[in-house]
Amino acid sequence: MASESKTERKPKILCLHGFRTSGAILRKQVQRWPTSVLHQFHLHFIDDSIPSKGKSDVEGIYDPPYFEWFGTSEDPTNYENLESSIEFIESYMLEHGPFDGLLGFSQVTKR
Repeated sequence: MASESKTERKPKILCLHGFRTSGAILRKQVQRWPTSVLHQFHLHFIDDSIPSKGKSDVEGIYDPPYFEWFGTSEDPTNYENLESSIEFIESYMLEHGPFDGLLGFSQVTKR
């Protein structure tokens, strides 16, 4: 009987960086996880196309560029660039997916 080699597919996880950071920064942060965990997944780190419109809390810790998925105005219910960010993520998912999961870091905005 011939032995069959089974290749298990690692789950693909889409990784979205936090407010005024980047995919590269999130990758560096996640690399601190145990290797036994990291080797179980295929992680996709992406940057949004919207450059940061203000100071990043990680300046001096991590190098730029910095990005933000959306921002808010004085009215906290008014999100700037939210639709374009959703379209960007959808496009990426269609081109590089399917994905099995999503890892998202905080997108807390400051006014």
